[in-house]
Amino acid sequence: MKLTREKIEQAVGILDEKGIDLWLTFVRESGNNPDPILDLIFGSHCTWHSAFIITRHGETQAIVGSLEVPNTESVDVYDEVVGYVGSAKPELLKAIERFDPQRIAVNYSVDSVMADGLTHGMWLTLLDYLDGTSYKNRLESSEEIVSALRGRKSAAELKLISAACDAAQEIFDMVTDFLKPGVTEQQVAALMIDAVKQRGLELSWDPGHCPAVFTGPDSAGAHTGPTDCPSERGHILNIDFGVRMDGYCSDLQRTWYFLREGETSAPPEVQKGFRTIVEAIGKAAEAIQPGMPGHRIDAIARGHIVDQGYEEYPHALGHQVGRVAHDGGGLLAPKWERYGNLPDIPIEEGNVFTLEPRLTVEGHGIATVEEEIVVTDEGCRFLSRRQEEIYLVG
Repeated sequence: MKLTREKIEQAVGILDEKGIDLWLTFVRESGNNPDPILDLIFGSHCTWHSAFIITRHGETQAIVGSLEVPNTESVDVYDEVVGYVGSAKPELLKAIERFDPQRIAVNYSVDSVMADGLTHGMWLTLLDYLDGTSYKNRLESSEEIVSALRGRKSAAELKLISAACDAAQEIFDMVTDFLKPGVTEQQVAALMIDAVKQRGLELSWDPGHCPAVFTGPDSAGAHTGPTDCPSERGHILNIDFGVRMDGYCSDLQRTWYFLREGETSAPPEVQKGFRTIVEAIGKAAEAIQPGMPGHRIDAIARGHIVDQGYEEYPHALGHQVGRVAHDGGGLLAPKWERYGNLPDIPIEEGNVFTLEPRLTVEGHGIATVEEEIVVTDEGCRFLSRRQEEIYLVG
């Protein structure tokens, strides 16, 4: 609960910074349909219509069904917990009238999924509650608040993310010892999942493709589950993997090459591809600074890949990592329609990003490395132990 209190205190400061008077998170049945922000500002679930209120002056109030008052009080992060029986409307109106906010941020967003927890039904309910009041016209998206709150990692959060990176790297090291020609993608994935379970950890995302394992030139590509395709000499093998440890995630990728008979190193075309990836990550890391829009950093890495004669990668250079692998907020991404306003959001100190360019080495497979960095006041530092040489399998 200490970390939840820290984030609520941080939220108060963000509200004051943004000039927003009141932040309202309005939810129901959050165990079945969770709002992503509840992990940070509540840490539990609720059944009936519930409102979590934080103001720029530091007042906090939770309005919940009467049977959930004891649980909400036990969480011990809200100054005032109010229960109701028939309807949340009277208590919510009373709270809003008491605080009399000019700007009310609500949990919806067009561009950021991590700030878009309000369902359409709950939006209609809220409008009905506020009908006939001036507050109905004071509602706006809480995207700015959520982006800053999730993005500005505290020292405690950074420590947890670093530990999750170290745990993932230990399992990658196990894979290096395990690999040999003939091993299938599914066998590699099974080894890694077993290692996660033995350590009492969780996977960072859907177990259907965490880990995602790709071997050779005919692999399915990103966001696809492992198959029974065997690794062969001359193949590049890539793994996308992360673990959740103490509530925080890692998201890393590593690349191996299976030596052919008589080879003692990867062939020149594989070495060039891998070196280009490492260089692109390095150039992006050297350039990143607080205040820059994310698309500028993506353009640096993307431009290097293209300058070296490869096609540009079909995704963002990097996303934020935290409580989940894709933690919302700004992206290091091109200004494509599918990313909305996220590539324009200024990078902030404390943001944790992945750097994950990729390219295809014809006849061998996909080369990619994914690292994690934290943005500092002077640039960035790596939270993951960098892969700067391709791993060789004899």
